[in-house]
Amino acid sequence: MTAPAQRTGSAPAPTPLTVLVIAKEPVPGRVKTRLTPPFTPAEAAELAQAALADTLRTVADLPAVRRVLVLAGATGPWLPAGFDVRPQSPGGLDERIAAAFAACHGPALLLGMDTPHLSARTLAPVLAADAFTACDAWLGPAADGGFWSLALADAQAAPVLVRGVPMSRPDTGALQRRRLTDAGLRVRALPVLRDVDTVADAAEVARQAPGSRFARAYQAARHRTGAR
Repeated sequence: MTAPAQRTGSAPAPTPLTVLVIAKEPVPGRVKTRLTPPFTPAEAAELAQAALADTLRTVADLPAVRRVLVLAGATGPWLPAGFDVRPQSPGGLDERIAAAFAACHGPALLLGMDTPHLSARTLAPVLAADAFTACDAWLGPAADGGFWSLALADAQAAPVLVRGVPMSRPDTGALQRRRLTDAGLRVRALPVLRDVDTVADAAEVARQAPGSRFARAYQAARHRTGAR
């Protein structure tokens, strides 16, 4: 399924890169459960939806040749035009990431839905025409020790590069980088970003992106609950 592109005017020439966003449908009780309490499951889902919408809007404006939403669940009005939509494969997060890459050819960049403050400027190194001239992979470390992005020059290599890496641990980012380097890949780093897992994360990310949908949703939820 592809949402039709609706672009006007001139746009930057796309780089030969597929951008993947791996995400869950923002359903109350299934997303951002670490935000409850103080927020209700419905408020946590609203924050997840806002984060996903911000991420997809940023990706929609990137000069990529293809954009794919790898989704667990159903789409909603938060999905902008120009995306292919694929269901997530079964298995753990490592298996789902590997499968998302393996469905692509050539270079690919994978992002999650937890960094609504992500910008094209942050991604500029991996979007450059020579992004993979002197390296084979880019890794975006998360402040909690995980990673918020992974880009591979050869997406088809992902199964052996990602499967089996323990996810959702304080050392996941380091373990993923080690897997890449042990395979002989030249790895470069993108900036460290804080992803949204806890209420403290949500407050800080909203502060960093004050004009975002996420910041507006956070302030509305905070006002309703009196969370500090």
